[in-house]
Amino acid sequence: MKSDHRWTLLLLPLAIPLVVMSTGQPAAATTATPAAAAVATEAPSPLVDKVRAATERFKNINVALADGFVQGTPCVSGPDFGAMGVHFVMSARINGGVLAADQPEALIYEPQPGGAFRLVGVEFIVLADVWATQHPNAGPPALEGHLLNFIEAPNRYGLPAFYELHVWAWEQNPVGSFADWNAHVTCAQQAAD
Repeated sequence: MKSDHRWTLLLLPLAIPLVVMSTGQPAAATTATPAAAAVATEAPSPLVDKVRAATERFKNINVALADGFVQGTPCVSGPDFGAMGVHFVMSARINGGVLAADQPEALIYEPQPGGAFRLVGVEFIVLADVWATQHPNAGPPALEGHLLNFIEAPNRYGLPAFYELHVWAWEQNPVGSFADWNAHVTCAQQAAD
């Protein structure tokens, strides 16, 4: 429980108010877009299929909020192109150090007009020190054959060193389903502070 509080404190400076908090109204769910429909016809990897099955219900952001996901970042835009989107995290999963295809640590949403959010992908995250403690003789973490990327500290998120893997399960990514940045995702509709 103490670790969960630490993670929340690390993310707190990055968080922006949710539509629910700022307006008192639930965030609006959005419908599928042509790009999302294109993802359904793509020949995905088994990991993408598992992520879709596990996160289908989180297309409605209110379900994610009710399950305990909290906003961890504003919309994260790419250094050269594209974006990641807004990360809603479950700190207990991050601090647990367990990687499972059906239990992503973060859900990634693209801001939409009117304060709505559209689910575009997930991120698997494990803190480097947690991984090293739980797996002292193992190498870097992998999920279903996909090696996670190491992000050193200090980093733009203000977090300790961690490993991560993006899975673009709900938005086709022209550079691949596991790339960090997605040119089809934008922060243009990010609500102003």
